[in-house]
Amino acid sequence: MSTTHLPATTGQQLRRRSWAEPWKIKMVEPLTITTPEHRRSALEEAGYNTFLLRSEDVYIDLLTDSGTNAMSDRQWAALMLGDEAYAGSRNFYEFEDAIRETYGFTHVVPTHQGRGAEHLLSQCAIRPGQFVPGNMYFTTTRDHEERAGGIFVDVIIDEAHDPESLHPFKGNVDLQKLAEVIGRRGGSEVAFLSLAATVNMAGGQPVSITNLREVRDLCQRHGVPIYLDATRLVENALFIQEREPGYADRTIASIVREFCSLVDGAWMSAKKDALVNIGGWLAVNDEQLFEEIRNLVIVFEGLHTYGGLAGRDMAAVAVGVRESVQEEHIRARVGQVRYLGELLDGAGVPLVHPVGGHGIFLDAKRFYPHLPQDAFPAQTLAAELYLDSGIRSMERGIVSAGRDPKTGDHRRPRLELTRLTIPRRVYTQAHMDVVAEAVEAVYAAAGSARGLRMTHEPRYLRFFQARFEPLEA
Repeated sequence: MSTTHLPATTGQQLRRRSWAEPWKIKMVEPLTITTPEHRRSALEEAGYNTFLLRSEDVYIDLLTDSGTNAMSDRQWAALMLGDEAYAGSRNFYEFEDAIRETYGFTHVVPTHQGRGAEHLLSQCAIRPGQFVPGNMYFTTTRDHEERAGGIFVDVIIDEAHDPESLHPFKGNVDLQKLAEVIGRRGGSEVAFLSLAATVNMAGGQPVSITNLREVRDLCQRHGVPIYLDATRLVENALFIQEREPGYADRTIASIVREFCSLVDGAWMSAKKDALVNIGGWLAVNDEQLFEEIRNLVIVFEGLHTYGGLAGRDMAAVAVGVRESVQEEHIRARVGQVRYLGELLDGAGVPLVHPVGGHGIFLDAKRFYPHLPQDAFPAQTLAAELYLDSGIRSMERGIVSAGRDPKTGDHRRPRLELTRLTIPRRVYTQAHMDVVAEAVEAVYAAAGSARGLRMTHEPRYLRFFQARFEPLEA
């Protein structure tokens, strides 16, 4: 994990000190270690899709960090103070104040989770046929943008598509690519820049404030608004603090506020950085756009003062938003991810570098160089890891990318990744040791992997419900 360097007292060299999680455990949930035979049967029943496994059949669950975090004692206390009034709940105003204070936006609308906010923004801010450039796609974001008639265009820097590149800000927008999109038909035909920080599909990679300032200048000249996926912005702020000149002495909270001051609005799945099990929000500065969103939320989510959430859920989000920017918390959160990355690096396991903020992304193409992309290497790796140890991970490659609606062929991303996503405040360093050993064992047996074929393909966001079977030897 992270380390602390203490000053030498008697001319001794600085020595590395152990570091532990900055919390103690008050409640435990038993885990079950299953047999290889049980795991084989469970995986076959799930169609070799880890999303379809029952949680009771999973030992260490690294499928996602969405809604799987451990809430603090203060969040649990807040749940007991829920005001469940249908309109004007006290907890909504606590929720609104916390988001305004932490992120700085003027108008706030709660949603049941992040994709509810993506839907509202897409419906209110996109006209059919408009471009929606973004720094790499995210699955649900792109789907909502395309459903609204938008045309997604990837404008992330090339280094983001290279798992071995050590660029410190692989989430940055390529200004030339963005300028070309704007230049095709003018700024009025660009709905907005869809900016993610960090970039999930690139391996949790950050965006620099320097890049954002340059992007902001370009967008302002052409009247293009910027809307931010702030789901993991706190993790992005830590990378800025560590890597960007002039920010080493800045607090995480102040970096988050500065970043948000450079965009026109943001949405968030509060199930990640905000440390809760359900919730989200959409916040904008434009009053006219806010009025449209506030009206539409009633149709799809609920009244604008609850947006699909119980009062107690909004209370927990309000506490979690403030806890998320605490320095000790975010260093511990990213430090645990780095610890696992260091173990895997030491074993020579191929993964995305630099290690991102919310998980380790294994490079399935280098794991299985003998498998073509049509044999779903990343899905195969997730299946093999579960068979080995009961550890659940997920695919982020050709299955997640879906099909091109024009050609009907698979979209073929350059990155074929299997994600080990670390929930916040859930697992210990010992769990990370177990995970590392399991991944090493699967890597050692990589030559025997046969790949998979898809036997059931849902129409929308297929990676959630697709089914597979092993290819014959």
